[in-house]
Amino acid sequence: MLELRGVSKVYGRALALHPTDLSIARGKTTALIGPSGCGKSTLLRIAVGLVIPTTGTVEFDGEQLGRENIRSIRLRTGYVIQKGGLFPHLTARVNVTLMARHLRWSTKRISERVDELTELVHLPTACLQRYPRQLSGGECQRVSIMRALFLDPDLLLMDEPLGALDPMIRFDLQEELRSICQKLEKTVILVTHDMAEASFFGDSIVLMFSGRIAQHGTMQDLVNRPANDFVKRFMRAQRGLHEWV
Repeated sequence: MLELRGVSKVYGRALALHPTDLSIARGKTTALIGPSGCGKSTLLRIAVGLVIPTTGTVEFDGEQLGRENIRSIRLRTGYVIQKGGLFPHLTARVNVTLMARHLRWSTKRISERVDELTELVHLPTACLQRYPRQLSGGECQRVSIMRALFLDPDLLLMDEPLGALDPMIRFDLQEELRSICQKLEKTVILVTHDMAEASFFGDSIVLMFSGRIAQHGTMQDLVNRPANDFVKRFMRAQRGLHEWV
């Protein structure tokens, strides 16, 4: 679904991402994890075209990402960010339907899609008429997930989508979000600081360090076949590791 070849990013004199190759499998979930500042969010933003790489190319479904096709490719991509990223002056329903109305979907088609997604993410329908400040953290994230899925994207990007939630709410949403991804068979890239979450969601895991990919593989690979000393130290630092493998 997604192929990054030699992509790098330099900000001034700071090298945020060294030349990197990465293939994202269609219909699978790839988790990006690593210490703060390791380059995982930069990699995600390059993948969606929010950041232009200093070097290298990005291919989306066999098509190289460029100025001439960035809009059409973004319409095939859903994006969920931490704390939801909802527009505070718009109701939940308007937040969710914003792009569909911009693309002039019919009222009937929009209403049917709202009903479908409300049921899918288990959002009480009364929440749709509320503003983000009137919603709980979990409700905001459900609305954000609805917005990301509204145009039925081929690729779903999630940047720390559950990081700011209370543990019990986060646990419930993890279960539901994984079920949604599996049911819809979406290609997903998830950025997280939580190795347990990466293991729970990820068919494969990309562990990053200092702007480079330290290792790309399954959780079993990282635990049993670490590629270098950093991977060994990172995995040893995780609590309850034996429960994930």
